[in-house]
Amino acid sequence: MTKNLDLVIAGGRVVTSTEVVDTAVGVSDGRIVAIAPVELLPPAARTIDATGKIVFPGAIDCHVHLGAEYDDWRSGPHAAAHFGLTTLLSFVVADENARESLPKAVHRLREEASAASVLDFGFHFILGNQPWILEGIPEAIGLGVTSFKMFMTYKKRKNRMVSDEMIAAAMELIAAHGGLCQLHCESGEIISWLEDKALKAGRVHPRDFPATCPDWTEEEAINRAILIGRMTGCPVYVVHLSTRVGLERIKQAQASGQRVWTETCPQYLLLSEAEMEKWGPLAKIGPPLRPADGPDRDALWGGLAQGHIGAVASDHSPRAKALKEPGWKNIFHDEAGNVIPFGSPGLETLVPLVYAEGVVKRGLPLTWMARVLGENPARMFGLYPRKGAIRVGADADFLIWDPSAHGEIHVTDHRGMAGWTLYEGWKTSGRPWMTLLRGHVVFENGRLQQSPGFGQFLARTAPLPPIGGAAR
Repeated sequence: MTKNLDLVIAGGRVVTSTEVVDTAVGVSDGRIVAIAPVELLPPAARTIDATGKIVFPGAIDCHVHLGAEYDDWRSGPHAAAHFGLTTLLSFVVADENARESLPKAVHRLREEASAASVLDFGFHFILGNQPWILEGIPEAIGLGVTSFKMFMTYKKRKNRMVSDEMIAAAMELIAAHGGLCQLHCESGEIISWLEDKALKAGRVHPRDFPATCPDWTEEEAINRAILIGRMTGCPVYVVHLSTRVGLERIKQAQASGQRVWTETCPQYLLLSEAEMEKWGPLAKIGPPLRPADGPDRDALWGGLAQGHIGAVASDHSPRAKALKEPGWKNIFHDEAGNVIPFGSPGLETLVPLVYAEGVVKRGLPLTWMARVLGENPARMFGLYPRKGAIRVGADADFLIWDPSAHGEIHVTDHRGMAGWTLYEGWKTSGRPWMTLLRGHVVFENGRLQQSPGFGQFLARTAPLPPIGGAAR
């Protein structure tokens, strides 16, 4: 006798990274167990009628900053869950001042986040320029944290910018144990020199900031990262790619067969340095927004369409206005000498902008959206095939999208700590109608259906290459 199902989703267009199918999906015990016409499936305890809707794999934001300075593990996932996300991969740090090892930090952070998050989650560790921290990499990978980020810039922040020697040592160890090295690629020495030059000349208005981080500083750092990755045999992941010249260097490495992957973010696809006039220090992000009349935005959209850029992520890094606004007087530091912080919020605008701007406005296929918000992040960060896919055996994570809705982005609808968005008034198409996580409804009809602590820690495995090739 055939076992009844817990859940059936029927009537919608089911989207994978390769096809769109009018079919139904059957769920038992939190996993997908069948994909077939609804009349061929066993009876279910609940049937969700998704007629007129699009059924995507659960959406993953693979570049998020959560913690004390930002939205915390309760507020961040709570906000993200209202806007279509089901899984977050957040950057975290060990307490290096206390010489906390990476394994100890994994246990501490896992306990903290598990008690608070309504969404499933994983960690990327940020490594400072302190070689002793590397000792914990093998055990951390064994505990399911398989990705490690280093900054090639931010020289003026203590222990943040790492040396090439540190990058090489970390990559060698990460590669030996099956992990992935992420890099913020900007030439820190040059940027520090240009910043000092701007300060000396009194060029401290927000509009003066982008010129201190020219496009070639991203390209140069990407080149170094690729060469060190080639030397050590380590997979390289370039975070928040912002330039055409950087993309061209990544394409060269990919053409040679090297494991070099990248993401970009809505701010680099849609905004420009002209935002510095309107938003001032709120639009100070790293790397900076690029020239409005430059080649970068079109190149990044092209990189996404051709499959050279594997994912779109938010780089959600909200900061309180009180910390940012002194930057109107001096974009580099306040009167006490504190650095005006980088970063802007993005969790609540990622999915709406990817659909409205990528699918509707630029005609990229639904399968492309399933790639860049689903399967590719899952593959590159060791979650596939459990996450990011609608296939038998995967977690029953779904973003059910209503394509008929139209609206605008307003911060009054957001729940994050920032209290501002660079996309205020931006037109959107479609909206998240329902999300499910491990077969349970998380979001429905504008309301959360689960409580803090519902989310689970995701122990991840070795990275897999993203799906490449043209999206259409």
